[in-house]
Amino acid sequence: MSGKKRILMLGASGAVGTETWKTLFSSSKVSHLTFLGRKRIEITNLPNSINLIQHNIDILNPSSYSDYLPEHETAICTFGVGEPSKVSREEYVRIDKDAVLDFAKTCKSQGIRHFLLLGSVGANKKSSSFYLKTKGEIEEGLRALQFDVLSLFRPSMILTPSNRYGKIQAVFLFLWPKISPLFFGGFSSLRGVLVSDLGKAIAQVALTEEITSVPKTTIYQWDEFQELAKIPIV
Repeated sequence: MSGKKRILMLGASGAVGTETWKTLFSSSKVSHLTFLGRKRIEITNLPNSINLIQHNIDILNPSSYSDYLPEHETAICTFGVGEPSKVSREEYVRIDKDAVLDFAKTCKSQGIRHFLLLGSVGANKKSSSFYLKTKGEIEEGLRALQFDVLSLFRPSMILTPSNRYGKIQAVFLFLWPKISPLFFGGFSSLRGVLVSDLGKAIAQVALTEEITSVPKTTIYQWDEFQELAKIPIV
């Protein structure tokens, strides 16, 4: 395997996933990029230096994608339910937790060494919030897999240029940038993050994090997103 990165992505069609692979496209460190998803993404500006492969899969069936994982050392998961309030709790757990953990287990079994997850600020398996409790359980499941490197991204409100999910998101997209400055000190993690900055941060970690001999877990929140987004991609 060459010194360049061979990166696998689940959730590449989402807002954060899109910003992540757009950033990866600008790096000279990537040789192969593989998208797993339910449909093909139309790409018009693919760099000649990157070999992009897309596979249509059934995310609920690991056997539909396990053969595509070998020879990748890094997996980025930005997959999840866009509007948790629109599905039942059972469906949310099935997609957001069970499918993601099955993907991670399959990644581990196929030799993936660095796993990156898009989660949420406040993720805690002991939380009274069903959403945050589930996010915490996902993180706990990932830690138990003992990846060489585990990178957990915990944004608060993700600020997208367009409203993808209706009236409630429209209100948050309007209000959050105005109230974000009120969160400081220990509450800075609650500030809204531009989706472009979050994508850059995820890509930067995927490109630069060194594989360690002892399992290593790092949590990234608002402060880290801002710093990582400033670093030039090479």
